[in-house]
Amino acid sequence: MNRREFLQTTTAGLALSALGGTAPMFAAAKPKRVALIGTGWYGKSALFRLLQIAPVEVVALCDVDSRMVAQAAEMVAARQASKKTPRTYGDYREMLQREELDIVHVATPDHWHALAMIAAVQAGADVYVEKPISTDVVEGQAMLAAARKHKRVVQVNMQRRSTPHLIEARDRVIKEGLLGKIAYAEICCYYPMRARGNPQYSDPPEHLDYDMWTGPAPMRPYNSWVHPRGWRAFMEYSNGIVGDMCVHMLDMVRWLLDLGWPQRISSSGGILLDKASKANTNDTQNATFDFGDIPVVWTHRSWGNAPDPEFPWAGFIYGDKGTLKADVHKYEFIPRGQGERLSGKALYEYDKYPEDETEKDLERHVAAPMRRHWANFLEMIETRGRPVSDIEEGYITATACILANLSCQLKRTLAWDPEKNQVVDDDEANRLLARPYRQPWEHPDPKKV
Repeated sequence: MNRREFLQTTTAGLALSALGGTAPMFAAAKPKRVALIGTGWYGKSALFRLLQIAPVEVVALCDVDSRMVAQAAEMVAARQASKKTPRTYGDYREMLQREELDIVHVATPDHWHALAMIAAVQAGADVYVEKPISTDVVEGQAMLAAARKHKRVVQVNMQRRSTPHLIEARDRVIKEGLLGKIAYAEICCYYPMRARGNPQYSDPPEHLDYDMWTGPAPMRPYNSWVHPRGWRAFMEYSNGIVGDMCVHMLDMVRWLLDLGWPQRISSSGGILLDKASKANTNDTQNATFDFGDIPVVWTHRSWGNAPDPEFPWAGFIYGDKGTLKADVHKYEFIPRGQGERLSGKALYEYDKYPEDETEKDLERHVAAPMRRHWANFLEMIETRGRPVSDIEEGYITATACILANLSCQLKRTLAWDPEKNQVVDDDEANRLLARPYRQPWEHPDPKKV
Protein backbone atom coordinates (compact mmCIF):
# COMPACT_ATOMS: atom_id res chain seq x y z
CA MET A 1 0.00 0.00 0.00
CA ASN A 2 1.50 3.33 -0.99
CA ARG A 3 1.09 6.59 0.93
CA ARG A 4 -1.84 7.94 -1.07
CA GLU A 5 -3.67 4.62 -1.01
CA PHE A 6 -3.17 4.50 2.75
CA LEU A 7 -4.53 7.98 3.27
CA GLN A 8 -7.50 7.44 0.97
CA THR A 9 -8.38 4.24 2.79
CA THR A 10 -8.08 6.04 6.10
CA THR A 11 -10.52 8.68 4.97
CA ALA A 12 -12.93 5.95 4.01
CA GLY A 13 -12.74 4.80 7.63
CA LEU A 14 -10.91 1.53 7.02
CA ALA A 15 -7.17 2.06 7.28
CA LEU A 16 -6.93 2.85 10.96
CA SER A 17 -8.58 -0.44 11.81
CA ALA A 18 -5.76 -2.16 9.95
CA LEU A 19 -2.95 -0.36 11.78
CA GLY A 20 -0.90 -2.20 14.31
CA GLY A 21 0.02 -0.97 17.76
CA THR A 22 2.84 1.16 16.40
CA ALA A 23 3.16 3.64 13.56
CA PRO A 24 2.41 1.98 10.21
CA MET A 25 5.03 1.21 7.60
CA PHE A 26 4.87 3.32 4.45
CA ALA A 27 6.50 3.09 1.09
CA ALA A 28 9.79 4.96 1.04
CA ALA A 29 9.11 8.69 0.82
CA LYS A 30 10.61 11.84 2.23
CA PRO A 31 8.91 12.43 5.59
CA LYS A 32 6.88 15.57 5.99
CA ARG A 33 8.76 18.12 8.10
CA VAL A 34 6.60 19.20 11.00
CA ALA A 35 6.81 21.99 13.57
CA LEU A 36 4.66 22.72 16.61
CA ILE A 37 4.04 26.23 17.93
CA GLY A 38 2.79 25.96 21.51
CA THR A 39 4.06 22.87 23.33
CA GLY A 40 1.54 22.72 26.16
CA TRP A 41 -1.04 20.08 26.95
CA TYR A 42 -3.14 19.96 23.80
CA GLY A 43 -0.34 20.68 21.39
CA LYS A 44 1.54 17.60 22.50
CA SER A 45 -1.63 15.46 22.71
CA ALA A 46 -2.51 16.21 19.10
CA LEU A 47 1.05 15.96 17.78
CA PHE A 48 1.55 12.55 19.37
CA ARG A 49 -1.52 11.27 17.51
CA LEU A 50 0.09 12.36 14.23
CA LEU A 51 3.28 10.50 15.13
CA GLN A 52 1.20 7.36 15.68
CA ILE A 53 -0.09 7.24 12.11
CA ALA A 54 2.43 8.89 9.79
CA PRO A 55 6.22 8.79 9.22
CA VAL A 56 6.62 12.53 9.73
CA GLU A 57 9.73 14.15 11.17
CA VAL A 58 9.15 16.74 13.87
CA VAL A 59 12.07 19.04 13.18
CA ALA A 60 11.21 22.07 15.32
CA LEU A 61 9.26 23.14 18.38
CA CYS A 62 8.47 26.66 19.51
CA ASP A 63 7.30 27.95 22.87
CA VAL A 64 7.83 31.06 24.98
CA ASP A 65 8.33 28.76 28.00
CA SER A 66 11.92 27.49 27.71
CA ARG A 67 11.35 24.72 30.24
CA MET A 68 8.19 23.47 28.54
CA VAL A 69 9.70 23.41 25.06
CA ALA A 70 12.80 21.53 26.29
CA GLN A 71 10.62 18.87 27.94
CA ALA A 72 8.50 18.58 24.80
CA ALA A 73 11.63 18.08 22.67
CA GLU A 74 12.65 15.12 24.83
CA MET A 75 9.19 13.60 24.59
CA VAL A 76 9.03 13.98 20.82
CA ALA A 77 12.49 12.46 20.39
CA ALA A 78 11.37 9.42 22.37
CA ARG A 79 8.30 8.96 20.18
CA GLN A 80 9.39 9.68 16.62
CA ALA A 81 11.00 6.98 14.52
CA SER A 82 14.26 8.83 13.93
CA LYS A 83 14.74 9.50 17.67
CA LYS A 84 16.10 12.91 16.67
CA THR A 85 15.54 15.80 19.05
CA PRO A 86 13.72 18.71 17.39
CA ARG A 87 15.35 22.12 17.37
CA THR A 88 13.71 24.52 19.82
CA TYR A 89 12.78 28.19 19.48
CA GLY A 90 11.23 30.92 21.62
CA ASP A 91 9.94 32.99 18.70
CA TYR A 92 7.86 31.42 15.92
CA ARG A 93 9.06 34.05 13.44
CA GLU A 94 12.66 32.93 13.80
CA MET A 95 11.59 29.29 13.46
CA LEU A 96 9.64 29.94 10.27
CA GLN A 97 12.57 31.88 8.81
CA ARG A 98 15.18 29.23 9.60
CA GLU A 99 13.27 25.99 8.98
CA GLU A 100 11.90 24.43 5.80
CA LEU A 101 8.52 23.11 6.93
CA ASP A 102 5.73 21.16 5.30
CA ILE A 103 3.30 21.20 8.24
CA VAL A 104 2.93 23.64 11.13
CA HIS A 105 0.68 22.81 14.04
CA VAL A 106 -0.52 25.96 15.88
CA ALA A 107 -1.47 25.10 19.46
CA THR A 108 -0.92 28.40 21.25
CA PRO A 109 -3.45 30.12 23.51
CA ASP A 110 -6.29 31.53 21.44
CA HIS A 111 -5.02 35.10 21.22
CA TRP A 112 -1.97 33.90 19.27
CA HIS A 113 -3.72 31.66 16.70
CA ALA A 114 -4.17 34.26 13.97
CA LEU A 115 -0.66 35.71 13.72
CA ALA A 116 1.07 32.32 13.95
CA MET A 117 -1.23 30.62 11.43
CA ILE A 118 -0.97 33.46 8.91
CA ALA A 119 2.82 33.54 9.19
CA ALA A 120 2.97 29.77 8.68
CA VAL A 121 0.94 29.77 5.46
CA GLN A 122 2.94 32.76 4.20
CA ALA A 123 6.05 30.64 4.79
CA GLY A 124 4.58 27.90 2.56
CA ALA A 125 3.39 25.41 5.17
CA ASP A 126 0.07 23.63 5.46
CA VAL A 127 -1.41 24.22 8.90
CA TYR A 128 -3.29 22.29 11.56
CA VAL A 129 -4.69 24.89 13.97
CA GLU A 130 -6.49 24.50 17.27
CA LYS A 131 -9.96 25.87 17.83
CA PRO A 132 -11.37 28.46 17.98
CA ILE A 133 -9.40 29.84 15.10
CA SER A 134 -9.48 33.42 16.40
CA THR A 135 -10.44 35.76 19.21
CA ASP A 136 -12.06 38.32 16.94
CA VAL A 137 -13.93 38.20 13.63
CA VAL A 138 -11.45 40.10 11.48
CA GLU A 139 -8.63 37.77 12.59
CA GLY A 140 -10.69 34.88 11.23
CA GLN A 141 -11.32 36.70 7.96
CA ALA A 142 -7.58 37.29 7.59
CA MET A 143 -6.79 33.64 8.34
CA LEU A 144 -9.24 32.44 5.68
CA ALA A 145 -7.92 34.99 3.18
CA ALA A 146 -4.32 33.94 3.84
CA ALA A 147 -5.09 30.24 3.41
CA ARG A 148 -6.79 30.84 0.07
CA LYS A 149 -4.25 33.37 -1.24
CA HIS A 150 -1.26 31.13 -0.49
CA LYS A 151 -3.14 27.96 -1.52
CA ARG A 152 -2.51 26.17 1.76
CA VAL A 153 -4.48 23.35 3.35
CA VAL A 154 -5.67 24.37 6.81
CA GLN A 155 -7.43 21.93 9.13
CA VAL A 156 -9.06 23.19 12.33
CA ASN A 157 -8.90 20.74 15.23
CA MET A 158 -12.67 20.59 15.68
CA GLN A 159 -12.51 16.83 15.63
CA ARG A 160 -16.18 16.10 16.24
CA ARG A 161 -16.31 15.94 12.44
CA SER A 162 -13.93 12.96 12.59
CA THR A 163 -15.45 11.21 15.63
CA PRO A 164 -16.47 7.64 14.71
CA HIS A 165 -19.59 7.36 16.88
CA LEU A 166 -20.85 10.77 15.70
CA ILE A 167 -20.30 9.81 12.07
CA GLU A 168 -22.32 6.69 12.86
CA ALA A 169 -25.09 8.81 14.42
CA ARG A 170 -25.19 11.03 11.35
CA ASP A 171 -25.40 8.06 9.00
CA ARG A 172 -27.76 5.82 11.03
CA VAL A 173 -30.10 8.45 12.41
CA ILE A 174 -30.03 11.74 10.50
CA LYS A 175 -29.33 10.53 6.97
CA GLU A 176 -31.85 7.69 7.37
CA GLY A 177 -34.52 10.24 8.29
CA LEU A 178 -35.28 8.71 11.68
CA LEU A 179 -35.71 12.14 13.28
CA GLY A 180 -38.34 13.16 10.74
CA LYS A 181 -38.66 16.93 10.30
CA ILE A 182 -35.91 18.60 12.33
CA ALA A 183 -36.94 21.98 13.70
CA TYR A 184 -34.89 22.67 16.84
CA ALA A 185 -31.55 21.92 18.47
CA GLU A 186 -30.06 22.59 21.88
CA ILE A 187 -26.37 22.65 22.79
CA CYS A 188 -24.99 23.06 26.27
CA CYS A 189 -22.16 22.84 28.77
CA TYR A 190 -22.72 22.44 32.49
CA TYR A 191 -19.16 21.58 33.51
CA PRO A 192 -17.90 23.41 36.62
CA MET A 193 -15.00 24.66 34.55
CA ARG A 194 -14.87 28.38 35.30
CA ALA A 195 -11.85 29.21 37.47
CA ARG A 196 -12.68 30.25 41.01
CA GLY A 197 -10.48 32.09 43.46
CA ASN A 198 -8.08 35.00 43.56
CA PRO A 199 -4.46 33.99 42.96
CA GLN A 200 -1.98 36.66 43.94
CA TYR A 201 -0.23 38.73 41.33
CA SER A 202 3.44 37.86 41.07
CA ASP A 203 6.48 38.04 38.81
CA PRO A 204 6.33 35.52 35.96
CA PRO A 205 8.72 32.57 36.25
CA GLU A 206 12.18 33.06 34.75
CA HIS A 207 11.60 30.35 32.14
CA LEU A 208 8.56 32.21 30.71
CA ASP A 209 8.90 35.15 28.33
CA TYR A 210 5.71 36.81 29.56
CA ASP A 211 5.90 39.77 27.19
CA MET A 212 6.00 37.42 24.21
CA TRP A 213 3.35 35.18 25.78
CA THR A 214 1.05 38.21 26.03
CA GLY A 215 1.85 39.27 22.46
CA PRO A 216 -1.02 41.25 20.91
CA ALA A 217 -3.27 40.91 23.96
CA PRO A 218 -3.54 43.59 26.67
CA MET A 219 -0.77 43.35 29.25
CA ARG A 220 -2.22 42.05 32.51
CA PRO A 221 -0.36 41.60 35.79
CA TYR A 222 0.88 38.01 35.93
CA ASN A 223 -0.70 35.40 38.19
CA SER A 224 -0.44 31.62 38.32
CA TRP A 225 -3.68 31.09 36.38
CA VAL A 226 -2.24 32.60 33.23
CA HIS A 227 0.27 29.86 32.44
CA PRO A 228 -0.06 27.02 31.81
CA ARG A 229 -3.65 26.18 30.93
CA GLY A 230 -5.49 28.69 33.11
CA TRP A 231 -5.55 31.54 30.61
CA ARG A 232 -9.13 30.77 29.55
CA ALA A 233 -10.24 32.45 32.78
CA PHE A 234 -9.65 35.79 31.08
CA MET A 235 -11.43 37.34 28.10
CA GLU A 236 -8.20 39.11 27.12
CA TYR A 237 -6.90 35.77 25.78
CA SER A 238 -10.08 33.90 24.85
CA ASN A 239 -13.82 34.14 24.28
CA GLY A 240 -14.78 32.48 27.53
CA ILE A 241 -16.82 29.31 27.75
CA VAL A 242 -18.71 30.20 24.56
CA GLY A 243 -15.41 30.36 22.66
CA ASP A 244 -14.06 27.23 24.29
CA MET A 245 -16.99 24.82 24.58
CA CYS A 246 -19.88 26.20 22.51
CA VAL A 247 -17.63 26.31 19.47
CA HIS A 248 -17.30 22.49 19.55
CA MET A 249 -21.00 21.74 20.00
CA LEU A 250 -22.17 24.38 17.53
CA ASP A 251 -19.75 23.04 14.95
CA MET A 252 -20.94 19.49 15.62
CA VAL A 253 -24.58 20.44 15.01
CA ARG A 254 -23.69 22.53 11.95
CA TRP A 255 -21.85 19.53 10.51
CA LEU A 256 -24.52 16.97 11.43
CA LEU A 257 -27.31 19.09 9.92
CA ASP A 258 -25.30 20.67 7.09
CA LEU A 259 -25.94 24.21 8.32
CA GLY A 260 -24.09 27.23 6.98
CA TRP A 261 -24.20 30.72 8.51
CA PRO A 262 -26.66 31.71 11.21
CA GLN A 263 -28.78 34.64 10.09
CA ARG A 264 -29.26 36.19 13.51
CA ILE A 265 -27.50 35.74 16.84
CA SER A 266 -28.79 36.79 20.24
CA SER A 267 -27.28 36.18 23.66
CA SER A 268 -27.61 37.14 27.30
CA GLY A 269 -25.82 36.24 30.51
CA GLY A 270 -23.05 37.33 32.80
CA ILE A 271 -21.28 36.53 36.04
CA LEU A 272 -24.35 35.61 38.07
CA LEU A 273 -22.92 33.48 40.87
CA ASP A 274 -19.18 33.82 41.38
CA LYS A 275 -18.59 37.56 41.42
CA ALA A 276 -15.52 37.40 43.68
CA SER A 277 -13.21 35.45 41.37
CA LYS A 278 -10.45 37.08 39.33
CA ALA A 279 -11.90 35.29 36.29
CA ASN A 280 -13.77 37.71 34.02
CA THR A 281 -15.59 35.16 31.84
CA ASN A 282 -19.34 34.60 32.17
CA ASP A 283 -20.38 31.79 34.46
CA THR A 284 -23.86 31.73 32.87
CA GLN A 285 -24.88 32.48 29.29
CA ASN A 286 -27.55 31.65 26.72
CA ALA A 287 -27.31 32.19 22.98
CA THR A 288 -29.63 31.54 20.05
CA PHE A 289 -28.14 30.94 16.60
CA ASP A 290 -30.99 31.37 14.13
CA PHE A 291 -30.37 29.34 10.96
CA GLY A 292 -33.78 30.13 9.51
CA ASP A 293 -35.76 26.90 9.77
CA ILE A 294 -33.67 25.62 12.69
CA PRO A 295 -32.74 27.62 15.78
CA VAL A 296 -29.75 26.22 17.70
CA VAL A 297 -29.87 27.31 21.35
CA TRP A 298 -26.80 27.29 23.60
CA THR A 299 -26.71 27.32 27.40
CA HIS A 300 -23.76 27.21 29.73
CA ARG A 301 -23.78 27.34 33.48
CA SER A 302 -20.60 26.55 35.37
CA TRP A 303 -22.44 25.96 38.63
CA GLY A 304 -25.33 23.80 39.82
CA ASN A 305 -26.50 20.57 38.23
CA ALA A 306 -26.96 19.64 34.57
CA PRO A 307 -30.59 19.04 33.47
CA ASP A 308 -29.46 15.77 31.87
CA PRO A 309 -26.58 14.38 33.97
CA GLU A 310 -25.76 11.84 31.24
CA PHE A 311 -25.13 14.63 28.72
CA PRO A 312 -23.61 17.64 30.53
CA TRP A 313 -21.71 18.88 27.44
CA ALA A 314 -23.74 17.87 24.42
CA GLY A 315 -26.07 18.54 21.54
CA PHE A 316 -29.77 17.59 21.37
CA ILE A 317 -31.42 17.52 17.95
CA TYR A 318 -35.22 17.36 17.91
CA GLY A 319 -37.43 16.05 15.12
CA ASP A 320 -41.10 15.20 15.01
CA LYS A 321 -40.21 11.49 15.00
CA GLY A 322 -37.53 11.44 17.67
CA THR A 323 -34.57 12.99 19.48
CA LEU A 324 -30.84 12.55 19.02
CA LYS A 325 -28.56 13.16 22.00
CA ALA A 326 -24.85 13.35 21.19
CA ASP A 327 -21.60 14.17 22.94
CA VAL A 328 -17.94 13.25 22.84
CA HIS A 329 -18.56 9.94 24.60
CA LYS A 330 -21.76 8.55 23.07
CA TYR A 331 -25.00 9.12 21.24
CA GLU A 332 -28.59 8.00 21.84
CA PHE A 333 -31.55 8.08 19.47
CA ILE A 334 -34.92 8.06 21.22
CA PRO A 335 -37.85 7.52 18.85
CA ARG A 336 -41.24 9.06 19.48
CA GLY A 337 -43.47 6.07 19.91
CA GLN A 338 -42.57 2.42 19.48
CA GLY A 339 -39.53 2.66 17.22
CA GLU A 340 -36.12 1.16 17.92
CA ARG A 341 -33.76 3.05 20.22
CA LEU A 342 -30.21 3.32 18.86
CA SER A 343 -26.95 4.15 20.59
CA GLY A 344 -23.21 4.19 20.08
CA LYS A 345 -20.10 4.86 22.12
CA ALA A 346 -16.68 6.41 21.66
CA LEU A 347 -14.06 4.27 19.98
CA TYR A 348 -10.99 3.32 22.00
CA GLU A 349 -8.07 1.62 20.26
CA TYR A 350 -5.88 0.40 23.09
CA ASP A 351 -5.17 -2.82 21.22
CA LYS A 352 -3.51 -0.85 18.43
CA TYR A 353 -2.21 2.10 20.45
CA PRO A 354 -1.59 0.86 24.01
CA GLU A 355 0.26 4.09 24.82
CA ASP A 356 -3.11 5.88 24.76
CA GLU A 357 -4.04 4.13 27.99
CA THR A 358 -1.15 5.54 30.01
CA GLU A 359 -0.32 8.89 28.37
CA LYS A 360 -0.52 11.68 30.92
CA ASP A 361 -3.40 14.15 30.43
CA LEU A 362 -4.64 12.53 27.22
CA GLU A 363 -8.38 12.82 26.65
CA ARG A 364 -8.61 9.16 25.71
CA HIS A 365 -11.99 9.38 24.01
CA VAL A 366 -10.51 11.96 21.61
CA ALA A 367 -7.46 9.94 20.52
CA ALA A 368 -9.23 7.99 17.76
CA PRO A 369 -10.99 11.08 16.36
CA MET A 370 -7.73 13.02 16.27
CA ARG A 371 -5.95 10.24 14.39
CA ARG A 372 -8.71 10.35 11.78
CA HIS A 373 -8.64 14.14 11.72
CA TRP A 374 -4.89 14.10 11.02
CA ALA A 375 -5.35 11.41 8.37
CA ASN A 376 -7.94 13.53 6.58
CA PHE A 377 -5.56 16.50 6.72
CA LEU A 378 -2.70 14.41 5.29
CA GLU A 379 -4.86 13.18 2.43
CA MET A 380 -5.88 16.73 1.58
CA ILE A 381 -2.23 17.78 1.55
CA GLU A 382 -1.68 15.13 -1.12
CA THR A 383 -4.79 16.00 -3.16
CA ARG A 384 -4.86 19.77 -2.35
CA GLY A 385 -8.51 19.42 -1.43
CA ARG A 386 -10.50 20.93 1.44
CA PRO A 387 -10.29 19.02 4.72
CA VAL A 388 -13.36 18.04 6.72
CA SER A 389 -12.77 20.92 9.15
CA ASP A 390 -11.48 23.43 6.62
CA ILE A 391 -10.50 26.91 7.79
CA GLU A 392 -13.74 28.30 6.33
CA GLU A 393 -15.82 26.03 8.56
CA GLY A 394 -13.67 27.12 11.49
CA TYR A 395 -14.25 30.75 10.56
CA ILE A 396 -18.04 30.33 10.41
CA THR A 397 -18.28 28.58 13.76
CA ALA A 398 -15.82 30.85 15.58
CA THR A 399 -17.46 33.99 14.19
CA ALA A 400 -20.91 32.83 15.31
CA CYS A 401 -19.60 32.35 18.85
CA ILE A 402 -17.79 35.69 18.87
CA LEU A 403 -20.99 37.38 17.69
CA ALA A 404 -22.86 35.69 20.55
CA ASN A 405 -20.47 37.33 23.00
CA LEU A 406 -20.87 40.69 21.25
CA SER A 407 -24.66 40.31 21.40
CA CYS A 408 -24.40 39.62 25.13
CA GLN A 409 -22.15 42.67 25.57
CA LEU A 410 -24.34 45.01 23.49
CA LYS A 411 -27.61 43.56 24.80
CA ARG A 412 -29.21 43.22 21.37
CA THR A 413 -29.69 40.76 18.54
CA LEU A 414 -27.15 40.89 15.72
CA ALA A 415 -27.98 40.07 12.09
CA TRP A 416 -24.99 38.83 10.08
CA ASP A 417 -24.28 39.40 6.39
CA PRO A 418 -21.83 36.69 5.26
CA GLU A 419 -21.31 38.35 1.87
CA LYS A 420 -20.19 41.65 3.37
CA ASN A 421 -18.64 40.02 6.47
CA GLN A 422 -20.31 42.47 8.80
CA VAL A 423 -23.24 43.00 11.13
CA VAL A 424 -26.25 44.46 9.36
CA ASP A 425 -26.96 48.12 10.14
CA ASP A 426 -24.92 48.20 13.36
CA ASP A 427 -21.84 50.40 13.24
CA GLU A 428 -21.06 49.90 16.92
CA ALA A 429 -21.02 46.11 16.57
CA ASN A 430 -18.90 46.32 13.42
CA ARG A 431 -16.31 48.42 15.23
CA LEU A 432 -15.96 45.55 17.72
CA LEU A 433 -15.23 42.91 15.06
CA ALA A 434 -11.49 43.58 15.50
CA ARG A 435 -9.87 43.84 18.91
CA PRO A 436 -7.21 46.47 19.59
CA TYR A 437 -3.70 44.98 19.40
CA ARG A 438 -0.97 45.86 21.86
CA GLN A 439 1.97 47.56 20.19
CA PRO A 440 4.16 46.73 18.37
CA TRP A 441 1.93 43.90 17.13
CA GLU A 442 -0.28 44.75 14.14
CA HIS A 443 -3.75 43.34 13.65
CA PRO A 444 -3.92 41.21 10.47
CA ASP A 445 -5.74 42.75 7.54
CA PRO A 446 -7.67 40.32 5.27
CA LYS A 447 -6.62 42.44 2.26
CA LYS A 448 -2.90 42.36 3.09
CA VAL A 449 -2.12 38.78 4.02
